[in-house]
Amino acid sequence: MGILAIGSVAFDKVKTPFGSREEVLGGSATYFSLAASRFAPVGIVAVVEEDFPESEVAFLQNNGVDTSALQRKKGKTFRWEGEYETNINVRRTLATHLNVFADFSPEVQEKHRSAECLFLGNIDPDLQMAVLKQMKRPRIVACDTMNYWIEGKPKSLRRMLSLIDILIVNDEEARQIAEEINLVKAARKILAMGPKNLVVKRGESGALMFNGVSMFSAPGLPMENVVDPTGAGDSFAGGFMGYLATAENTDEATMRRAIIYGSVIASFSICDFGPYHLGKLTNAEISKRFEEFHSLTRFDSL
Repeated sequence: MGILAIGSVAFDKVKTPFGSREEVLGGSATYFSLAASRFAPVGIVAVVEEDFPESEVAFLQNNGVDTSALQRKKGKTFRWEGEYETNINVRRTLATHLNVFADFSPEVQEKHRSAECLFLGNIDPDLQMAVLKQMKRPRIVACDTMNYWIEGKPKSLRRMLSLIDILIVNDEEARQIAEEINLVKAARKILAMGPKNLVVKRGESGALMFNGVSMFSAPGLPMENVVDPTGAGDSFAGGFMGYLATAENTDEATMRRAIIYGSVIASFSICDFGPYHLGKLTNAEISKRFEEFHSLTRFDSL
C-alpha cells in the first residue's frame, strides 16, 4: 500500500452560482483518495451508514481506492450543506450533520500499517495520534486540521504537530495556529512546533510552502470553467501526496513538483459538482496541465 488516508466520506448539498446538487458524494477522504490514486495505490479509513450505496463504493474501487477499511455503522452518513457566493471564494456552511462520523474510531488494518505515506485528514488530533500509533513508521506523515480543533484542542494539536513531517492547511488556519497575521512569521512559528514542511493552501491564489530554509510560491491556474470548489483543498493534498509517494526522496525539487501536481489535480476537481471528474482524469491530461503551470510561471526564456 502506497498511501493510507484517514478522513470523512460524506454526502454534500451544494449551491454555487452555476447550479446546485443534493446528495453528492463528498468528504475529505473521498476527494483526497481519488486525487492520490492518479499516482499511487491508496486506501481509506472512514465510516458510513449501513446502507451506503454500493454504486459509490464501486466508483471509489474502480478508481484504485482500497475501501476494505470503510466502516459501516447504524445511522446516517456524515452530511454537509454549503453555499458559494458570486465571489466563489466565499463559502457559507449552512448545516453540518456528523451522524456516524461523530463516533468515528479509526481502526487500521494490518495490511495498511506498513503504508509508506500516511495522510491524517481533518479529524480530532487525539484520533490522529491514535492512528499514528497503529502504524509502522511511514516514510511521510502529513496532516490537515481546521478551526474547530485549533480552538478546541490546542494542546493535542501541538502534540500532533511534533510528530508529523508535513502540515497542510489554508492561510486562515495557519494564522490561527500561530496566532500571527503575517504568513511568513506564522510559518516560522508553526515549523518550530515540529513539522519539517508547511504547505499553505490559498484557493485561487495558489499555494505556499515553507521548510525553514526556503519558501516556494505556486500560482493558481486561471480557470474558465469553475463549477464547484468543494473538495479542492483535499484534492490538492491528494495530488501532492500522490506524487510524493512515487518519488524516491523529499528534496526541495521534489517537494516543489508535488505542490504543482497538487495544484494540477485541484484545478480539475472544481470543474464539476462532486469528485466525479477526478475519476475521469488521464495521465495525458495531468501532464498537459502540469506543462500549463510550468508555462504560467516561466519568465527566463520562451
